[in-house]
Amino acid sequence: MFIFADMIDVRSDTVTLPSAEMMTAMFNAKVGDDVFGEDPSVNKLEQYAANLFEMEAALFCASGTMSNQIAIKVHTQPGDEIICHHLSHIYQYEGGGIAFNSGCSVKLLNGNYGIVSASDVEEAINPSDIHKAQSRLVCLENTTNRGGGACYTIEQIAAIQQVCEQHQLLLHLDGARLFNALVANGETPAAYGKLFNSISICLSKSLGAPVGSILLGSTTFIAKARRIRKIFGGGMRQAGYLAAAGLYALQHNVERLTTDHHHAQLIASALLNSKFVQKLLPVTTNIVIFEVAEPFSAKEIVEAFKKNNIYVMQMTKNQIRFVLHLNISIQMVETIIQTIKSI
Repeated sequence: MFIFADMIDVRSDTVTLPSAEMMTAMFNAKVGDDVFGEDPSVNKLEQYAANLFEMEAALFCASGTMSNQIAIKVHTQPGDEIICHHLSHIYQYEGGGIAFNSGCSVKLLNGNYGIVSASDVEEAINPSDIHKAQSRLVCLENTTNRGGGACYTIEQIAAIQQVCEQHQLLLHLDGARLFNALVANGETPAAYGKLFNSISICLSKSLGAPVGSILLGSTTFIAKARRIRKIFGGGMRQAGYLAAAGLYALQHNVERLTTDHHHAQLIASALLNSKFVQKLLPVTTNIVIFEVAEPFSAKEIVEAFKKNNIYVMQMTKNQIRFVLHLNISIQMVETIIQTIKSI
């Protein structure tokens, strides 16, 4: 596909390009062999992230899928069962990795916009019965991708954590867009560090780094995770050039997420007044998902935007997604809004 220089790409926040300042940080990075633990830029990123969440240790990984799958592998044994929402990324978009990598089954929960409750989790826990898989791990996603960027509150998570503790279950967070939730709710990373056994954070989505995710947990957990990362082929050598971008993102690109959230609200308002939208999911952060009204089709609407050099993503047969990010200016948002009005 030919990409126009002036295209407006809101298919995902994974399409962001490094700023000049981020590129400078990358070029100036001091590097070594990370498999030997000798890359100073990787070590600095891992320490910074661990301190931010007040967790013991961190591990730089190639992707959010890798960090999630490593966490699941460390936390479980083959034959265990994982509890998660049926729309969650670990189930929908990680290539069947739960079964392939860890040999686990999955208990899928319902819940509005990808969010599950403490009572949902408690009801899903299997009894102590040799006929049943052993419930071992609960995985939450915050913000929720397929849920339209919806956020858990810290109180909801604390209630789920209590259930996990009572039933001796572990709790993992797929925090691919966690900083969007933190900014939207006015919460702190340290509050999350107290609730989860492990947390995965993407640096290459809203934060704008080109590659990479961070996995956080205890010193023992990360030591095991480092071994699994090697087995998965994720041991990188002079990875500090990438780590420097991730560190820059954490230090400079968090507060500006409010801009993306504001842009999402502007687009949502325009969509509510359009004739091709049947239903708009609540817009809380930087994701806008809507269902297309008949007689229009999602494919038709995607093509209509594309004719105006606006690239959006068809999520399902009748759902379309916009994701706002740091490469989308207010002028681009205005162009999107004018296009919505013209369809």
